[in-house]
Amino acid sequence: MKKILLFPTIVLVLGSCVSQNSPVKGNSAISGAGATFPFPFYNIVFRDYMRVHSDKTVNYGAIGSGGGIRSLRDKSVDFGASDAFLSPKELKSMNAEVVHIATCMGGVVMAYTLPGVDSLRLTGELIAEIFMGNITRWNDPLIAQENPEVELPNLTITPIYRSDGSGTTFNFSDYLCEVSEKWNRTMGKGKALKWSAGIAAKGNPGVAGIVQQTEGAIGYIGSEYALTLKLPTAKLKNKAGNYVDATLETISAAANVDLPDDMRVALIDSADPNAYPISLLTWILVYKNQQYGNRSEKDARDLVDLLTYMLSSEGQEVAAKINYAPLSEQALTKTQRLISEIHYGGKSLQAANPDPWVMNTPPLLGRTVER
Repeated sequence: MKKILLFPTIVLVLGSCVSQNSPVKGNSAISGAGATFPFPFYNIVFRDYMRVHSDKTVNYGAIGSGGGIRSLRDKSVDFGASDAFLSPKELKSMNAEVVHIATCMGGVVMAYTLPGVDSLRLTGELIAEIFMGNITRWNDPLIAQENPEVELPNLTITPIYRSDGSGTTFNFSDYLCEVSEKWNRTMGKGKALKWSAGIAAKGNPGVAGIVQQTEGAIGYIGSEYALTLKLPTAKLKNKAGNYVDATLETISAAANVDLPDDMRVALIDSADPNAYPISLLTWILVYKNQQYGNRSEKDARDLVDLLTYMLSSEGQEVAAKINYAPLSEQALTKTQRLISEIHYGGKSLQAANPDPWVMNTPPLLGRTVER
């Protein structure tokens, strides 16, 4: 099985917020690593934060959710980032309480390159069969049945999947476990899987790059990459039987549920008739007690200030502008409460005179649903 590890430069990255140089003496440096899915958002919101706070530097390495979790566990970064919430086993392995700070929402889309096909419908069962290597031609009768008005080419299907430990893979495989008993038995779910068909690529940008370059390819990537690169994506059939595109509106609709106080929740296969079926939250992971290692109280306060900014109206507007769905009012309220519980050896880290961040979610447009 051929493996290609690519990480091409994506046009949507307007300017790196990830400082490659040591911070100026006297500056405060905040470091993080993890998910590639939210990197375009983090890239810009961290840059904007540094413009407001010129004495602070934010460094972020987009190395995949698995790498971010390991880096936080090793205490080599101030925060990890993941598109999959920690399992009970993972929480125990962290050796101290970790809180999940939701930052925005997105979707996992099926991007494809297929000559002459600008509209494609897929079901979860079909996607499972394709990525297990059981459906290998685009004009397969099962795909044609879902696309009666589309002339599908007699072309080999090339599935593209993630080579690195990935929250995107976790959410993709979690969805397929819900909709396909065969996938659940054969492949299961996880941040990394044993693939039997296709080509591997590193990160969401790597998958997007190979899909673009390969006729007949299909790959699962973050919705923001597909929207920004204008990649064709399939309409997916949701639980209500509607075919939906991944838009800010249909992704947000998936969160029309009661969210748990710890914000550890999967939003896949939502029953909302307008919901995109592979929608997800993405999180920044931090230790609840910031007094560990060589960390100072100022380091802890700076981290809390950054998290607060990301949930502010300014931060959430950045998310919406670059094709991420901002957090709902319910998600903001519960996540703000989690931030308020982060402490330094029992001492509250809430500023006495906090910046006047106004927590408003940008208005959403009408929902896009095809029946």
